[in-house]
Amino acid sequence: MTTETTIRRRAPFRADHVGSLLRPAAVQAARQPGVPAADLRAAEDAGIRELVQLQKDAGLGVFTDGEARRAFWHYDFMGLLTGLDMKPSNRSLPFKTEHKTTPVEPHLTGALDFPADHPMLEHFTFVRNLVKPGEGIAKISIPGPSALHFRTPTENIEYAPYLDQEKLFHDTAETYKKAVQAFYDAGCRYLQLDDIFFAYLGDEKQREERRAMGQDPDKLIASYAAMLEASIKDRPADMVIGMHMCRGNFRSAHVAEGGYDAAADAIFNHTSVDVYFMEYDTERAGGLAPLKLLPKGDKRVMAGFITTKTGELEQADWLKRKFDEAAQYVDIDQLGIAPQCGFASTEHGNAITVDDQKRKLELVVNTAQAIWGEN
Repeated sequence: MTTETTIRRRAPFRADHVGSLLRPAAVQAARQPGVPAADLRAAEDAGIRELVQLQKDAGLGVFTDGEARRAFWHYDFMGLLTGLDMKPSNRSLPFKTEHKTTPVEPHLTGALDFPADHPMLEHFTFVRNLVKPGEGIAKISIPGPSALHFRTPTENIEYAPYLDQEKLFHDTAETYKKAVQAFYDAGCRYLQLDDIFFAYLGDEKQREERRAMGQDPDKLIASYAAMLEASIKDRPADMVIGMHMCRGNFRSAHVAEGGYDAAADAIFNHTSVDVYFMEYDTERAGGLAPLKLLPKGDKRVMAGFITTKTGELEQADWLKRKFDEAAQYVDIDQLGIAPQCGFASTEHGNAITVDDQKRKLELVVNTAQAIWGEN
């Protein structure tokens, strides 16, 4: 009988991706006002089958639904939690682009909980059923617990107990602990938490904004790590947890800049996360030196040298040099490769083509084969 001490939690493949993919044209058309819900669902089902086949054709062994049923990478999940409601706002997210995100914001309206009928459980099982034995593993990406705090302005905390930040952190962790178990019960063995705000807090402008709110950014990093660990530490022994970090991704635009130096110790050594998806496609992400803090063992960093923000294809020799550089800080055996972010963190998608996306995914697989002899 397999026991917890004999199971090694580690990334299932060297080649992976963050999760979101460009929405198929039929899905985009069906998301227009006036389309019946049943027609939208049928278009999404067909589109997800198409996206899963795309991943198979690229040679990947990790499969997601491309987040094709979502408008935002995080707000759809958050708005379906008990105690949190998405409401219209007069503010959009501060991306460095003329395009504006839909002006909505989370409001904490009651005690947080993860409902047993959260729709994304069914979203996961739909993908799981498309993966045949021996083809690989289904994965779902959901926003990390820090998103509930980072994205909710104090004036949107309508439930008075959550004005106590520690109470909010505690209940968020309990909600996520319940979510982790629910996804496991649905058959999920590879769950990814998009906890991007650890990277945001490496940006001095973001840090100053937090100070203006009366929050110490370094203490916030520590609190976010503690909340993340409380959410995942009791997971079943055969469940792998991934964590994605970036600096914003909306129609190829970003928000934050700065390295991982402030957060590296917290994420690597104060959480039991197994797989780290780390944005490294431009100098905005800082240097590779923080990788030296990754403890030896089964933890793995999926280095995001391949960008999803432009269609220009990275060269194989350049990627090899980047991994040689990374190997100065961390054992090459603890590295893998994935694009730096999703291809469509919102329903709009990045400014790339479907063919660009296909070539990028194939490059991920080919690079893994070239460096490690496996994908």
